[in-house]
Amino acid sequence: MGLLRRRLFGVVAGVVLAAGLSTGALAQNVPESDEPIVIGINEWTGQHISAHIAGQILERMGYKVEYVTAAVLPMANAIADGQIHLGMELWDNNLGEYFPSKLEDGSVADVGDLGLDAREGWLYPKHVEELCPGLPDWDAFLGCSDLFATPETLPDGRLVSYPADWSNRSEQIIEGTGIPFVAIPAGSEGALVAELNSSVERESPLVMMFWAPHWVLFTHDYGWVEMPEDVVNEYSLQKPRVFKSAWPGMEEQWPAAWRFVNTYHLNNQIQEELMGRIDNDGEDLEVVISEWVDGNQDYWQPFVDEAMAGGS
Repeated sequence: MGLLRRRLFGVVAGVVLAAGLSTGALAQNVPESDEPIVIGINEWTGQHISAHIAGQILERMGYKVEYVTAAVLPMANAIADGQIHLGMELWDNNLGEYFPSKLEDGSVADVGDLGLDAREGWLYPKHVEELCPGLPDWDAFLGCSDLFATPETLPDGRLVSYPADWSNRSEQIIEGTGIPFVAIPAGSEGALVAELNSSVERESPLVMMFWAPHWVLFTHDYGWVEMPEDVVNEYSLQKPRVFKSAWPGMEEQWPAAWRFVNTYHLNNQIQEELMGRIDNDGEDLEVVISEWVDGNQDYWQPFVDEAMAGGS
């Protein structure tokens, strides 16, 4: 489908969907205010997806929506002051102390889990389980350390860690536990992706520090090394909670939108597929999101229906 035709299709589909929503919206006096709902945009693609899908659905409901770029930590003040109304994807392992204090005193509202199965840790391509029977068990992993060895790490195994300017937790874990591995920092996120792709293509051994959701994980099967609980706790590798935040005044100013945001959720498959199109294939974010919203009304319409029914 050509770009012009695709855009026209998106516009027509949007009109049809908006028409389908209009009866319920009018019945609930939506929008309750002509003021725009301001959504914070943070610095990673997954958050852009979470925010823009929510924003486009809110627009279909009849609301005006604006997007404002903001770093995560300063966004706490902006939400508390009502300058930004929604933060659609917060990871609780990356909030410091200030943002949680705003949640605790009620000046920023926690409006529920986003639904992502987030994780960070040591990842391997699924074929490595055939090379190292017993994975993802920790002891089995340690027993296969020689499998991962390279000339630069012999006799220890090679573990590909985050770029040096990101985090040195893999190095800290190896040093603190004394396990027979050497952490070799990747040069960039792209280098991490290249390592994974190369391992899958050659069916070679690989273990690496990584996180989910990520677009490359939509294309490969993978597993996570099951670290002992004391290692997970000491090196802050607990499963992150990914949740949504909002200005508490939304509940009074835009009650149907407030109910929608509380209900709205995504999953890894949605994010990873769309991330791949945006980050890997170079497609325009707004076009990708519009096409997804147009084609997946059966997924998000129940959120809208529940939000509208809540005011009846």
